[in-house]
Amino acid sequence: MSKVSVFCISAALLGTAMQVDAKEGMFTPEQLPSIAGDLKETGLEIPASSINNLTAFPMGAIVSLGGCSASFVSDKGLAVTNHHCARGSVQYNSTPENNYLKDGFLAKEIGDELPAAPGTRMFVTVDFSDVTDKVVGGINDDVQGRERYDLIEANRKALIAECESEAGFRCSVPSFFQGLEYKLIKQMEIRDVRIAYAPADSIGKYGGDVDNWMWPRHTGDFSFYRAYVGKDGKPADYSEDNVPFEPDHFLKVSAAGLEDGDFVMAAGYPGSTNRYARLSQVSYMFDWLYPTYLELVDEWIKTIETSSEEGSDARIKYEATLAGLNNFHKNTLGQLSGAKRVGLVPRRAEREEQLAAWLDKNGKSELKQALADLDAVSAEQMQMNKQNFWYNNLGRAQLLSSAQTLYRNAIEREKPDAERERGYQERDQIRLKESAERIERRFDAVVDQAVWQKMISMYLEQPEENRVAAFDKAVGIDGSTDSKTLHNKLKAFYDNTSLNNTEERLKWLTASREAFEKSNDPFIKLAVALFDTEMAIEDKSKTLSGKAAALRPKYMSAIIEWQKSLGSLAYPDANSTLRVTYGNVMGGSPKDGLIYEPFTRLEGITEKDTGETPFDSPKKQLELIKDKQYGPYKLEDINSVPVNFLTDLDSTGGNSGSATLNAKAELIGLLFDGTFESVNSDWDFDPKTTRTIHVDTRYMLWVMEYVDGATNLIEEMTIVK
Repeated sequence: MSKVSVFCISAALLGTAMQVDAKEGMFTPEQLPSIAGDLKETGLEIPASSINNLTAFPMGAIVSLGGCSASFVSDKGLAVTNHHCARGSVQYNSTPENNYLKDGFLAKEIGDELPAAPGTRMFVTVDFSDVTDKVVGGINDDVQGRERYDLIEANRKALIAECESEAGFRCSVPSFFQGLEYKLIKQMEIRDVRIAYAPADSIGKYGGDVDNWMWPRHTGDFSFYRAYVGKDGKPADYSEDNVPFEPDHFLKVSAAGLEDGDFVMAAGYPGSTNRYARLSQVSYMFDWLYPTYLELVDEWIKTIETSSEEGSDARIKYEATLAGLNNFHKNTLGQLSGAKRVGLVPRRAEREEQLAAWLDKNGKSELKQALADLDAVSAEQMQMNKQNFWYNNLGRAQLLSSAQTLYRNAIEREKPDAERERGYQERDQIRLKESAERIERRFDAVVDQAVWQKMISMYLEQPEENRVAAFDKAVGIDGSTDSKTLHNKLKAFYDNTSLNNTEERLKWLTASREAFEKSNDPFIKLAVALFDTEMAIEDKSKTLSGKAAALRPKYMSAIIEWQKSLGSLAYPDANSTLRVTYGNVMGGSPKDGLIYEPFTRLEGITEKDTGETPFDSPKKQLELIKDKQYGPYKLEDINSVPVNFLTDLDSTGGNSGSATLNAKAELIGLLFDGTFESVNSDWDFDPKTTRTIHVDTRYMLWVMEYVDGATNLIEEMTIVK
């Protein structure tokens, strides 16, 4: 729960200064006036009222990349984000001959940038409104299950269709507080996004998976995109005639940086948290799902690595996938470790007992019954997820997944647009096309087959009741199928398909349902054979979601009332909408004997460097550090250029690339990670261990000026010294 006031005062970890523990809360901008006093007390120098408007400065400079965050830093559409957020686009453009992952990329002139990977978007928020009544206001409590689910979806789609009647915009209707509120968000959808500058992996991914989620850190996790639009200023597909987008707002970049204890806030689009999850869901995740995923992902990584030689074109194609899998694997280990350390399950049980006691004391028996009903529905959902887990992961084979998407699209296109499933409406057709194109540089037949065989092998190890007869029959397998037989059966799929060709995939985007059902392509035949099973699973899932949709808002009403009685402001779980989190530059001590300083130095790079990946800093950089070539970016307190710094900010996945701002709303860094001890804050906020890692703008500017010569971009930005 949110505790806006200071949690406690603790003895200084370093020196004699006093520090406060971390503040909890990923606040929506409209909540900020309610905590204006604490923002000012913590150090904010501008009025809180100036940061609660999504379309004004500085929030108007913050954009979503649809999974990461970014911010405009010039009036010519230059936007800065994390290196790992742009790395997929760098990988897409890389080949063994022009390996931008290894060598980095810099466009010295506007117009020389590389097109980002197909489907890359920048979303600039232009409007925001509450539409709760329009979504659920007219639905009676007695409407349940699939009917309720469909009514909510229909209402959301109608609002989106009306909002998107003006071309060039993407609208969404996310829920807040688990369906208690709904907001309509209108965003300009910039479709022509290009890579302006990305340092080499030896800077942008320094430390690799070894250092991921760890402190101390020395990673230059930053890159620059540029947004382009048509000459009329409106979003347009890639064209050499397009011009740089001119945002209404952009951030100034501080070269003065921060010191220990300074105020900081981050603005971005965090993906999801589960702070309000019930005990049964917590137990399911930590006792079953996370351990099961670790097993699956571990085998997935090994399969890709053994089926693609390092440095080969196949390995380059899977670099982005491997980075994501390794990140997930380490994060999950941190989740499990953190849950054990803080006693997550007993803590959640205690919270539920306290909530139940408060409901009893205040005569809220109806809400208490709603919680019991919600737990029963959740139990059904979790059992269904367990049963279908291994079958669902068979779609990790890209050609099977592609065939299923293409066939579903043909079926949905037979319906009126408003009745189509989300993801298959007319508004989604360009995304489906880009997805089909993106496979070109993300797919290798040998690797894909190896991954599919591994997934099927693990699926076949499951009990009979967890297998799908339609799949077993279509592929011709059962529990006794040996590895060699399975390999030969799957090889026939890849030898006889045309879906490994981009042009063929694109043709199927406009094919009729009849054409699919007459096709002899093995992957398409399999997609057709599995369709009824997929629809049965989907129907059951939506029915349960509809039941939960009637109960979750009641649960959140109880939580909000209870928290209010305790003097706390509840905030909604993260849901990929703009949030603000604030606090201070702060080191920490997550466990006895382990002390984290708030800053790392250039010299830490040389201490780690081995000359081999992932500790292979460029020779030019090592020489600059040896010569103490700090330029104007030195922090006197540490007698060096700061590389990364720690704060007590509350963050999660999706916050990557979030603008880290000082008390005057100037850019002083980019949020890119959390410490290993803090990843469990997705479920339970621990003020003692929650620490977030940022790349310092002083290091960014130092690399740009002295290592990569990106002085053209420095000159383009407004640098505050």
